[in-house]
Amino acid sequence: MTAITAKLVSELRERSGAGMMDCKKALVENSGDIEAAVEYLRKTGLAKADKKASRVAAEGLIAAASANGQAVLVEINSETDFVSKAPNFKEFTDSVANVALTSGAADVDALKATAYPAGGTVEEATKTQIATIGENIQVRRMVRIANDGPLATYLHGGRIGVIVALKGGSEELAKGIAMHVAAMNPPHIKPEDVPAEFLAKEKDIALSQMTDKDKAKPAEILEKIISGKINKIVSEVTLVGQPYVLDTNVTVGDALKKEGADVVAVARLVVGEGIEKVREDYLAEVAKAMQV
Repeated sequence: MTAITAKLVSELRERSGAGMMDCKKALVENSGDIEAAVEYLRKTGLAKADKKASRVAAEGLIAAASANGQAVLVEINSETDFVSKAPNFKEFTDSVANVALTSGAADVDALKATAYPAGGTVEEATKTQIATIGENIQVRRMVRIANDGPLATYLHGGRIGVIVALKGGSEELAKGIAMHVAAMNPPHIKPEDVPAEFLAKEKDIALSQMTDKDKAKPAEILEKIISGKINKIVSEVTLVGQPYVLDTNVTVGDALKKEGADVVAVARLVVGEGIEKVREDYLAEVAKAMQV
């Protein structure tokens, strides 16, 4: 029997991504044989995968891939930020994004059923990740955009992913606008995209904020005042109206006009948006982990 040292446990943890206590147990069960312990962790992890899949996974990464007029974003979630920063998790996320791109999968369900390079399907590969890492892993969302013109992706820290497609212009401009969308998250692209209900509500608010002195002004002047306020709000909530983050002296619309370009499509994903996260006390979390 090989002596089970801290170094051996650490090596198994590095290779498998499993927890320290799980690694120690695996080595004990396999007389210190690290290869057998890796296999043991995979087998026992797979047996627990369904149970782990019920736990909330709201951390993770966004990955992007693009080629030949196609671009995709894929969100893969983990339970903890610690796991999402692990190199093997990033490698898996990037690999799934490449599968999404090359397979032509139209949505996340089709992606899960697609063949994975290492064998099996993406969904089966995800279960292997659950087994190895010891956390719930979910391939949650994907977005695909095709375009004959400039197409660019941008990732911000792996937490935010953006695709921008343009008609005219350049890939450099598309990349810059993708960075802008990542930073500013405009709700709409152009003024005509802003819902009439939103504008009516803002007009009512503008009227209610006016003083009696303003309301007493001639109708045409009053209308100009209100229109000015609404136009300012529309600029704030539209991509083309916002000051361009790469040159705040101009708007995004100005930057597009300069290159004779127009925005065809925009997609933006943020890790965990829409997922209700469960907050636990740190000590309680440690105690819970020790009971697994």
